[in-house]
Amino acid sequence: MKQCKITVFLKDLSIRFRKEVREGSLQATTTVVLCLSMVSFVVILAMFINNNVKKYLVSEDYSYYQLATLTPLSSGSPCPYFLCNSFLSPPSLQPSQFPMTSLRDWVTPKELCHSMNDKELLWRASMVPHIDEYPYNRTPKVAFMFLTRGSLPLAPLWEMFFKGHEGLYSIYLHKSPEFTNQHPESSVFYQRQIPSKCFLQPAEWGRATMIDAERRLLANALLDFSNERFVLLSETCIPVFNFSTIYNYLMNSNQSFLGSFDDPRHTGRGRYNKRMRPTVTLSDWRKGSQWFEAHRKVAIEMISDVKYYPVFRDHCRPPCYMDEHYFPTLVTKISPELNSNRSITWVDWSGGGSHPTRFVRKDVSEAFLNQIRNGFNCTYNGGITTVCFLFARKFHPSTLDSLLRIAPGLLGFRS
Repeated sequence: MKQCKITVFLKDLSIRFRKEVREGSLQATTTVVLCLSMVSFVVILAMFINNNVKKYLVSEDYSYYQLATLTPLSSGSPCPYFLCNSFLSPPSLQPSQFPMTSLRDWVTPKELCHSMNDKELLWRASMVPHIDEYPYNRTPKVAFMFLTRGSLPLAPLWEMFFKGHEGLYSIYLHKSPEFTNQHPESSVFYQRQIPSKCFLQPAEWGRATMIDAERRLLANALLDFSNERFVLLSETCIPVFNFSTIYNYLMNSNQSFLGSFDDPRHTGRGRYNKRMRPTVTLSDWRKGSQWFEAHRKVAIEMISDVKYYPVFRDHCRPPCYMDEHYFPTLVTKISPELNSNRSITWVDWSGGGSHPTRFVRKDVSEAFLNQIRNGFNCTYNGGITTVCFLFARKFHPSTLDSLLRIAPGLLGFRS
């Protein structure tokens, strides 16, 4: 049809051209012809570009669909395509590279892989349903979040601790970027390293990057709606009770366990920066242990903060150590009634200095562990208890053999 119209147009134009020549109006006709030719060229060019753009977009959509749904995971990396620097910004807000086909895929993602940057991740993790009743059978879990420099030398002890309790826990690892070794497929730690676009900037003790790493762990754990309690641990931490005791202790608690106290000494109030006013005042200032445990409601508040974090980032720098002050101050400001103001991870500061005592093989015995387990008094749900610490640190890798020998009998671990 288009070819016929063009043929008629050209034929008519030829007749008019010959007529104009006979009448002596060649110059005017030439001008008209040139104008019409230019208009025709522009129209044809626009149709060509439009058609090719449509083909390109369709091709790109199909290629993305293939990449997101058909590409298998590489054995060398848990997140080969979506871990860092993805150029596909809108799809990156999906918590997994696989398409979600049911509610459970969204509330309990099977894979840790995603391409969200920290800003997107914190926004996504801060979402809270306004209907309290879950539309599925929810079994609450404890999220064990390991913030480590590298490997987990005490992993065999943790493997024994978790054995037989599948479905009641989740594991998340945050390692320094230079450590790329993977746990074997038989391990509970296999492919449990969280994705991050910030691994090129390692977490540094006392600085904002350490808090970034902790919030990143919390946010990834919050993507699983079954996670109810969140424990931050290091590679030197050990459990001092069996899984069932720790699980019940946390699930039945009506408060979180985050150390927060007013320290009048130079290492406490002395670190306060007046530039934090008026957002954070000296009376707000708190200190506490980096190793915390939080209820889901508190964890959401911890990753949702956009008011206090910038103030700490800009004005709490060594000798002010952000990991000792940010969360203790934040929780006291936003939800003090939900916090017990104590840590459940025991550590020995009796030796003085900026780091706690490090325990080696000769230090480990049943008497030593029993002292940690029942040698203190504290409050729990309004009452007094001797079970104050569920975890302990700092244990050197040389303690592993002794711990594995003691654990089945004293701690009730399954061998």
